[in-house]
Amino acid sequence: MDDSVSLASLSPGQKGKITALDLPGAQKGRVMEMGLTAGTTIEVIKVAPMGDPVQYKVRGGHISLRKAEAALIQVQLTT
Repeated sequence: MDDSVSLASLSPGQKGKITALDLPGAQKGRVMEMGLTAGTTIEVIKVAPMGDPVQYKVRGGHISLRKAEAALIQVQLTT
């Protein structure tokens, strides 16, 4: 049973483990270079006032992604 959700659907404070990156070639490579790979835990830190970009904590650092990119990353919710 696949209970993955889009990273874009998480709210600040929620965490998930990355299960899939459905991004196109160069874009996928760029997010992987930022540490977003399958099995990595990612946490939503804050959402910009207009909703874009969103700040995440991953591998001890902070990164920002646009909602359109986050919508193509699947995660399994963790506690």
